[in-house]
Amino acid sequence: MSVTEIRNLADRIRSEVRKAIVGQDATVDLLLVALFSSGHVLLEGAPGTAKTLLAQCFSKAISLQFGRIQFTPDLMPGDVLGTNLFNFQTNQFSLTKGPIFTDILLADEINRTPPKTQAALLEAMQERKVTIDGVSYGLNPRFTVIATQNPIEQQGTYPLPEAQLDRFLFKHTLDYPSREEELKIVAQHGKRTGMKTPDAFAIQPVISPAELDAAVDAVAAARINDDIIAYIVDLVRATRTSPALETGASPRAAAALAAASRARAALDGRDFVIPDDVKALALPTLRHRILLSPAADIEGRTTEETLLAIIEQTAAPR
Repeated sequence: MSVTEIRNLADRIRSEVRKAIVGQDATVDLLLVALFSSGHVLLEGAPGTAKTLLAQCFSKAISLQFGRIQFTPDLMPGDVLGTNLFNFQTNQFSLTKGPIFTDILLADEINRTPPKTQAALLEAMQERKVTIDGVSYGLNPRFTVIATQNPIEQQGTYPLPEAQLDRFLFKHTLDYPSREEELKIVAQHGKRTGMKTPDAFAIQPVISPAELDAAVDAVAAARINDDIIAYIVDLVRATRTSPALETGASPRAAAALAAASRARAALDGRDFVIPDDVKALALPTLRHRILLSPAADIEGRTTEETLLAIIEQTAAPR
């Protein structure tokens, strides 16, 4: 599949999602990059910013099965993965699959459940398989987690462990819509309360599983020159030497940024990566993989401004 075809596929997906979602173009673009680079996305934002509807419409448009887990403080790992139950008719144990056996998994309010349950997603996110009672079960190669979380300042939340955060390709913060966008939202969605579904907006699949697989393979073949690789490595290594950061990004972050940059290039109709691809994705790729130092925290600095300064100061290839 050519990069022009990939760009056309992405445009069709965007158009379909826009039938229900007003604004959120940056969020949809990150979901597309994650989809074509086999990554997962963590969305952080206040309730009522259409995170759930966006995930539903996105999965419907790309012909993948949608599943949802509402994370709560009493949710157990077995509630996510499934469990073996004894069948008295056959005198054997049989697997009752959990909601993780899907294609696009919405992990709603993931930071409202304890780390033990959060960790149940680790193997599935990293290896696209789950292990239950010593037996491994494969998931769809396109298995993708779209997790949502409320800001940490809200009561009753558990910060995600570093190992869990590192499995997410992107962390994206959803802002409130502009006044113009909110006017459109109220006009479009203000007829009745309650959650609407993609069917209510006539969302249709616009890409087949075979086309999706071909697009993912084509994205992986996009060229990334040595000077771009060096730029990515320099960016990531700069997070480890910054005095404002206690913990920098890992080599996994550099590899993830390279893969995501390939996908962004293909979505833009190019089969080669340019520095602007790296710059555009550095913030969502790295913001959840670093930790601010206590001194910088006391000074009132944020991870966002620290990262933006590092991106600005790191020389890009010409």
